[in-house]
Amino acid sequence: MTRTALEGFGKGLRPTDEVVIEATGNCMAVSRVLSPFVARVIIANPLQVKAIAQAHVKTDKIDAGTLASLHAAGYLPEIWTPDVGTERRRRLTARRFQVVRHRTRIKNEVHAILHSHLIPRCPHADLFSGVGRAWLLRQPIPEDELMAIERHVRELDRLGEDLAIIDREIATDALDDPAVARLLTITGINLTVAAGIIAAIGDIGRFSSPQKLVSYFGLNPRVRQSGLGPAHHGRISKVGRSHARAMLVEAAWAAAKTPGPLHAFFVRIRAKRGHQIAAVALARKLTVLCWHLLTNQADYRWARPALIANKRRAMELKAGKPQAKGNKPGPAYAYNIKVLRDQEMEVARRAEQAYEQFVAQWETRPKEKVRGRSKPAGL
Repeated sequence: MTRTALEGFGKGLRPTDEVVIEATGNCMAVSRVLSPFVARVIIANPLQVKAIAQAHVKTDKIDAGTLASLHAAGYLPEIWTPDVGTERRRRLTARRFQVVRHRTRIKNEVHAILHSHLIPRCPHADLFSGVGRAWLLRQPIPEDELMAIERHVRELDRLGEDLAIIDREIATDALDDPAVARLLTITGINLTVAAGIIAAIGDIGRFSSPQKLVSYFGLNPRVRQSGLGPAHHGRISKVGRSHARAMLVEAAWAAAKTPGPLHAFFVRIRAKRGHQIAAVALARKLTVLCWHLLTNQADYRWARPALIANKRRAMELKAGKPQAKGNKPGPAYAYNIKVLRDQEMEVARRAEQAYEQFVAQWETRPKEKVRGRSKPAGL
């Protein structure tokens, strides 16, 4: 598994050959090395190759023969190979997810130290801000624990610098991307979520329906059904790209706090199933909405122009663009005017009321008694 050995192997193949490999951590690099020597390199999904995963006798030779047989029969589960730009975006998104998860773990360790010594909750909004850190150093904590907290704070600062660099690279790639700009029109979706969704999707044309995209993100419910019996729906499958699924749920929580049709949808599901299931259902709704916007190349109907301009300006500043200086305000300045913000919020509230009136017609009407038997009203 070296580049020189792979090139030597590729020179021994014919231009009409097709190579099948399993998806691993370095399968993309192997595919790029072998692609110039053969007609096609196919990457198989190992989770769906049941003949290999459930084999009693498992060796490299047997696995290679199984892959060749499945490919010859047309039953090989193939994964989509992203282009260079999409693959780079996926790496950036994955690195950002790891950095954020590491920061969260360190913050939890600091909170655990305070809890173990019966320190009350910090009176400031952010424990790790300037005033929060000053309050933290004044607490009666043993010296060794205080040194551990200082070490964690230094690590948080270093991770914050790394996160800023990654965000700058993501914003630079997304500046001229029309797909990212289109997703930013949706309430609750910011630059990080939009760029992560586009990186996970790649080419929207490979999804023929919104249900396909929902399944790709693992937001579809599991179904068990046999024979003529009823189908049993369970929790979501969680099969697919976990980074994008987590970002969609995060965007769903943000959209649930803002007036609009998405907020009305969240409230309706929450009244029946609870807020956790409502957030996941709203994430699925956002996935369907993203598919329609990207497929039809249209913006969100209930977009707020001032908020979109503010998102756009924040993306430019994050990418390293200079701050605008002068007396002429830019398009993002409208978001700072309360009157304009209130006007946009009023439009969103009207859309929310229209959605509520629309779904009110779906409610099941009460049944009335007809000669001792129940009968739907109106019959």
